Amino acid sequence: MAEAYIVAAARTAGGRRGGRLSAWHPADLAGEVLGALVARSGIDPAAIDDVLLGCVSQIGEQSTNVARNAVLASRLPESVPATTIDRQCGSSQQALHFAVQAVLSGTQDVVVAGGVESMSRVPIALPQTLPREHGYGDYTSPRMRERYPGVVFSQFDGAEMIANKYGLAKETLDAFALESHRKAAAATRAGYFEAEIVPVQITTAEGEVQQHTVDEGIRFEATLEGIAGVKLLREGGRVTAASASQICDGASGVLVVNERGLKTLGIEPLARVHHIGVIGHDPVVMLEAPIPATRRALQKTGLSINDIDLFEVNEAFAPVPLAWLKALEADPARLNVSGGAIALGHPLGATGTKLITTLLHALRRENKRYGLQTVCEGGGLANVTIIERL
Repeated sequence: MAEAYIVAAARTAGGRRGGRLSAWHPADLAGEVLGALVARSGIDPAAIDDVLLGCVSQIGEQSTNVARNAVLASRLPESVPATTIDRQCGSSQQALHFAVQAVLSGTQDVVVAGGVESMSRVPIALPQTLPREHGYGDYTSPRMRERYPGVVFSQFDGAEMIANKYGLAKETLDAFALESHRKAAAATRAGYFEAEIVPVQITTAEGEVQQHTVDEGIRFEATLEGIAGVKLLREGGRVTAASASQICDGASGVLVVNERGLKTLGIEPLARVHHIGVIGHDPVVMLEAPIPATRRALQKTGLSINDIDLFEVNEAFAPVPLAWLKALEADPARLNVSGGAIALGHPLGATGTKLITTLLHALRRENKRYGLQTVCEGGGLANVTIIERL
C-alpha cells in the first residue's frame, strides 16, 4: 500500500501586524522556509518535484503565483516548479493534501507543501475591497445572491452564530483566550517551539540586527481582566478581538515523500499521513465545518476521538474550538496544547502547515502517536488531517 510521509517541517515565528516581519516581502519570507526544509532534510533541492504554497490574499506582492516567486527567491534551482493554492484559511493544509495525493499516486515522489501570508503588506480582504473601489465588481455573483438572498457572508457573524448555538458565554470565550496566551507563553519559555522555528533576520527600528525566533503576538502577562475589557466586535455579541485570532505575518512548510522518495533521498520519516479529508458545510454559519469534517474523518479511519492523542483546531475565533470540543466530546487537555492562533497568530495561507508543524513536534516531544488538525475556512469548508508519529 502506498504511503505518504513527512520528513521535515518548519515555520517562521509569527509577526504582528506592522511588526518584526513586516519588512519582509512574502516571496522572500516563504523562500526562507523552503531553504530551511532543504537544509533540515539534507536533500538535493533539485530532487523536489513541486512546491505547493497556500496564500489567501493573492494580490500585490502575493500575486502572480507567489509560490513560484518564492522558489525564485530561494536557494532552490529554477527547475523546481511551484503553484499557489487558495482554500481560504486552510490553503496550506490543502497544499499538504494535494502533496499527499501526488506522492500517493506515484506521479511525484518529493513535494513541498506550505504557505505564506504577509498580512502587514497585503491587508486582509484587499482582493475584495480593491476591485469594488475601482468598479470591478464583487466575488458574490447574481446566482449566489439569488440562492442566499440578503445574506452577508461574514466570519464575524458566523462566530457569533456558533457561540449562540453552543451556548458559549462571553466569559467562557475570554477564559479560553487567556489560556491560549498562557499555554503559548509556557511553551515558549520551555523552548518547545525552538526546533520548529526558522530564524529570520530582521532589523529593529533602532537599527539593531536580530534573529526573529519568538512569536510576537504572545501576551506573556495576559490577564482575564485585560481580555474581558476589550470592545465587542458586534454590538450585543460575545466575541472580541481578544477572543479572535491575531493578524499575523508568517510562512511555513513541510516536505512530503513516498516510499520511493525515502529510498532515493536516504532519509527517515518523522510522521505518516494517516488521513486527509475536506468537506463543504453551511456557508452562512461558515465556521462550523470542522465538526462534521472531523466526524467523517473518524468514521473513515475507524478511529474514535479518544484514539487521537493531540488536537490542533485553529483558533480563528474562540467559539470554533470550543464548539468543536463540545460537539465531539473531546478531551480539552489534548487541544492546542501549546496555545493557538489567539496567542500565536493566524497567518491565513500559512496556518495549515504551521499547525501541522507544531502538532508534529508536539507528538514527538510527548511521545504520542496520533494527531488531528482541522481548520475552519471561508465558504463553509474545513480540511482535516490525521498524522501518525513514527
